[in-house]
Amino acid sequence: MANSPQAKKRARQNETRFQVNKARRSRIRTFLRKVEESISSGNKDEAATALREAQPELMRGVTKGILHKNTVARKMSRLAARVKAIS
Repeated sequence: MANSPQAKKRARQNETRFQVNKARRSRIRTFLRKVEESISSGNKDEAATALREAQPELMRGVTKGILHKNTVARKMSRLAARVKAIS
């Protein structure tokens, strides 16, 4: 348990950041799920639109420190390839 005033404040700040980051992560996952669902449905236009909407959210996750830059690059690359492969 935190004893010093500084440690108590850090514990409060950590809890706040945890809640904010949790909400951001959930939002990113929602956008990714929309892309996945449109890919599985086979609708190329819908999938491309969903991917375009998801990309800024993913990059925002990088700038906010939730996801690593290379992780997001890999995810976007694989999703783009899957959208492109829809015939």
